[in-house]
Amino acid sequence: MEFLNDTAASFTLIIIGVVFFALIAIGLIFARLYVRATKEVAFVRTGLGGEKVVKDGGVIVLPVVHETIPVNMNTLRIEVEKTQKDALITKDRMRVDVKADFYLRVAPNAEGISMAAQTLGTRTTRVEEVKKLMESKFVDVLRAVAAEMSMTEMHEQRADFVQKVQQNVANDLEKNGLELESVSLTGFDQTDLEFFNENNAFDAEGRARLAKIIEEKRKETNDIQQENRIKIEQRNLEAEKQSLDVKRSEEEARLNQEQILSFKRQEQKAEIAKQREQKEREEREAMIAKEKAIETAEIEKSKEIETREIAKRQALEQSTIQQQQAVEVAEQVKQIAIAEKSEEESAARAKAAEAEKIKAQKEEEVITVRHLAEANRRKDIEVIDAKKEAEREAVGVTTEAAAKKEASLSTAEAILTEAKASADAKILQAEADEKVLAVEAAGKEALYEAENTLKDEQIDLQKSLAILKVLPELVANAVKPLESIEGIKILQGYGGQSNPVSMGESTSPSMADQVTNAALSYRANAPLVDSLLKELGVVDSQNGSLNDLVNGNSLLNQSLDSTQSSNDLNNS
Repeated sequence: MEFLNDTAASFTLIIIGVVFFALIAIGLIFARLYVRATKEVAFVRTGLGGEKVVKDGGVIVLPVVHETIPVNMNTLRIEVEKTQKDALITKDRMRVDVKADFYLRVAPNAEGISMAAQTLGTRTTRVEEVKKLMESKFVDVLRAVAAEMSMTEMHEQRADFVQKVQQNVANDLEKNGLELESVSLTGFDQTDLEFFNENNAFDAEGRARLAKIIEEKRKETNDIQQENRIKIEQRNLEAEKQSLDVKRSEEEARLNQEQILSFKRQEQKAEIAKQREQKEREEREAMIAKEKAIETAEIEKSKEIETREIAKRQALEQSTIQQQQAVEVAEQVKQIAIAEKSEEESAARAKAAEAEKIKAQKEEEVITVRHLAEANRRKDIEVIDAKKEAEREAVGVTTEAAAKKEASLSTAEAILTEAKASADAKILQAEADEKVLAVEAAGKEALYEAENTLKDEQIDLQKSLAILKVLPELVANAVKPLESIEGIKILQGYGGQSNPVSMGESTSPSMADQVTNAALSYRANAPLVDSLLKELGVVDSQNGSLNDLVNGNSLLNQSLDSTQSSNDLNNS
């Protein structure tokens, strides 16, 4: 039984192992044969079971019995460029350079994928091979659409051009299982003239048209440029005129401003000059007023000084006169009283001698006192010297001070005594002098009284004698200018130029001028002398002059004669 059980178990395990390995083998085979499609790549399986388009899922592809064709589902960009000699010819026989990008893809459906796999095969995965295949179709469509539109329309209506291209190429692409997403016209321009073939009818017509257009445009450009230039020049001219107007306005405004400022400056200068002149005038007036005040003060001061001088001179003269009168009176009194007061003078002299005697006695007394003081001082010194031995250090200084004090007192007493004696002597001398002056004054008074008792004739006589004392001096001063005459000149009196002959050696001033000046000075002083003589009564008070005095016809001479006659009569 156990053997049977063991065999059954082994058989079971073997079966399980075989099944397990069978399952693993089947899984590996299935994984190896299963092909999946992606978003980018779809495929078409052909063979056993017919055609099957796989776009999203997967299928078992058995070797030998099945065949797959991959189809690229990405968008393909095919660039088509036609320029220069290969440029497109438009409706108006122009050549245009065109660059266009065509964006293609396989139609995302079973028919499209099947058609693309059938017509293109695996070339959908190679863009260059698709371009080679489809470029001729694209160029043909571009040329066809360009032939229906002019160059200007193509340029201005690019969207229409692209739309027509898409419409024309769509049918050809469907035949290959493709569809056109979009067309981009990346380049569009007119072809250069050098690529136009002169032997080509289209190029010749286009060249002519292009030349015409260029010339028209050039002419239009030139017209526009000229018009613009003229407009610019006109505008510049207007701007220049406006600028000149502005400058002229500015210049006028500046000139007006300067003129106004100039007027203002002139007015200010005039005002300043006026104020300065007024100020100077006021200063001058103030200076004149000040000078006048000073002059007035000086005049007043001078007047006051002169008044004071006059008063002083008058006072001095009055004082002098009074003094002279007093002296004269005193002299007269003195002369008169000399005799009368001789005894008194003698007595005074005796008193003076007595005073002198007393003075001498006083001086002797002073000498005696001085000698006594000296003796006392020597005595005191001897006493002090005697005391020095006993009281050398205790009372030395005190004693010396006391001694000096006593000596000073003694000296002061001596000086006082001498001063009193001198004062007494001076008092006595003054009393004697007073008495002498009193005697002289009494003499002069008596003399004056005696003179006052004289007759008028005697007084006039004395007056005349006094005038006679000073008369020679007056006459000499009156004729003194004639002394300056240095010579006499003889002048020619018949007109013409005079030729003076000088008798002197000096020529400056001239002799005539000297004579004339001397005569004029003499004549100028003569009235003064005459008036003085008249006032003194020396000559006639009405018609008298210096000549009368010189000729002996004066009242003085007559008075002298009468006095002499009376004296003679009295003597006889």
